[in-house]
Amino acid sequence: MTKEEVKAVLERVPIWPENLQQELVELALEIEAEVAGAEYEATPDELAAIDEWLAEEAASDEEVKAAFALFRKT
Repeated sequence: MTKEEVKAVLERVPIWPENLQQELVELALEIEAEVAGAEYEATPDELAAIDEWLAEEAASDEEVKAAFALFRKT
């Protein structure tokens, strides 16, 4: 992608739905932080999803064995 293509896309961003504009901002900030060598900071939504995942019960040994058995059959 050329600089002109980037500029053309960015010029159209204001007509995008607001939620997509926000998503682009978040992605651009992540990329910018990566380029700058900064550590990634999770968003509040991501942190909430992580908390939810951590609160869930882990699979039992039997459930894990059953899942592997199912995967081996396919």
